[in-house]
Amino acid sequence: MPELHVIDHPLITHKMTLMRKKQTCTGQFRALVQEVSMLLAYEVTRDFPLSPLPIETPLEKMTAYVLDGKKTVFVSILRAGNGILDGMLRILPSARVGHIGIYRDPKTLVAVEYYFKMPPNMESRNVIIVDPMLATGHSAIAAVDRLNETRPRSTKFVCLVASKDGVASFHENHPDVPIYTAAVDDELNEKGYIVPGLGDAGDRLYGTR
Repeated sequence: MPELHVIDHPLITHKMTLMRKKQTCTGQFRALVQEVSMLLAYEVTRDFPLSPLPIETPLEKMTAYVLDGKKTVFVSILRAGNGILDGMLRILPSARVGHIGIYRDPKTLVAVEYYFKMPPNMESRNVIIVDPMLATGHSAIAAVDRLNETRPRSTKFVCLVASKDGVASFHENHPDVPIYTAAVDDELNEKGYIVPGLGDAGDRLYGTR
């Protein structure tokens, strides 16, 4: 059964409301994306394995446990994914980072790849793909298709807002990849934007049109 995790913590719900408001300025929007991303990172890494590490406290020696951050790769779908990436790296700064450039053709809505750069030895790494919106699902599907060529140990997809159609399309193509999101909205408009959504995340992050 495909996994969909809607993280409806009150802090996330509050910050998402502020993010959706059209009056929210670029600086506030960028800060909110990072804050929500940090909270989502807490949930998406919940099942990550721990490794024992002998340490010494001020009182005695003990065996403690740590994450192996170098086994984690955050993959940002350019350019808007970088907004989420910044927040997640504050939680797990030792993670490696990959980038995949994909744009959606405005006429066909088909995803077109223009850049792909990943760390080495992906076979031993857990991948977390980040992109603010899962609208039609085309970009996310194309990103997973491309990443599967590197044979990562595991893959998860994280977004701020997903559409019901996007979730269905994504899991029709990749039923084994769980989705983590802060909200699921009902519709897409004729241009493929999520409604009510929060607008174009890239434009709102970087003050462009």
